[in-house]
Amino acid sequence: MTDKDTSWGKVADWYDNLLETDADSYQRQVILPNVLRLVELKAGMKILDLACGSGFFSRELAKTGAEVVGVDISSELINLAKKQEGKNVNYFISPAHELSMLADQSMDAVVTILAIQNIAEVKEVFAEVKRVLKPGGKLVVVMNHPAFRIPKASSWGWDEVSKTQYRRLDRYMAESKTAIQMHPGSDEKVTTPSFHRPLQYYSKLLANAGLVITRLEEWVSHKKSEPGPRQQAENRARQEFPLFLCLEARLG
Repeated sequence: MTDKDTSWGKVADWYDNLLETDADSYQRQVILPNVLRLVELKAGMKILDLACGSGFFSRELAKTGAEVVGVDISSELINLAKKQEGKNVNYFISPAHELSMLADQSMDAVVTILAIQNIAEVKEVFAEVKRVLKPGGKLVVVMNHPAFRIPKASSWGWDEVSKTQYRRLDRYMAESKTAIQMHPGSDEKVTTPSFHRPLQYYSKLLANAGLVITRLEEWVSHKKSEPGPRQQAENRARQEFPLFLCLEARLG
């Protein structure tokens, strides 16, 4: 497979360092424990971590004794993944919709975490997932919540009269593609495309691929505001507006 020059490659070191060193990240505190719970890992299971980045989740999944395959389009991220200690993990450089290195019905589960919103070929991805899943296997997709985190069309607001933190949405149903800065605060303005799609988009494509949604979960932030006049309202809003949407699907 030919190496791909991707926007993620330009921030690979920063992104890898963020996941490995930030003990309070959403990836560690919110997403990882929920993914481990849903996948129901057992020693010897074969797991595909699709769009695996630098392999953070691949390594965590493999700690249970599972055999993990990590696939990502970015050669820079895969090279970083290979440098990390991690048993029972094999990495491949490839787009998420081209899994020729995997045999039919070879995976017990597929996870794709915070990646589907950056992928254009979702229909093709789900078709490949169906091909590589064993009968009874499952797909776990984690994404930024499409109803509340819409690139450049959602934001926080403050109502001074009611002392309420609210979520403003400027649109939802219309699909869009937006360039998002990957490393906020950096002098280098590296962007990646982020696709907004309503929930029915994923539901329809999963159904067309022969995958049935068996679970839908919404995950909120674990973080708390510092003491201040808006602390209670901000913490309440965090619990009311989920950051992440998780879809579990199985072969129909």
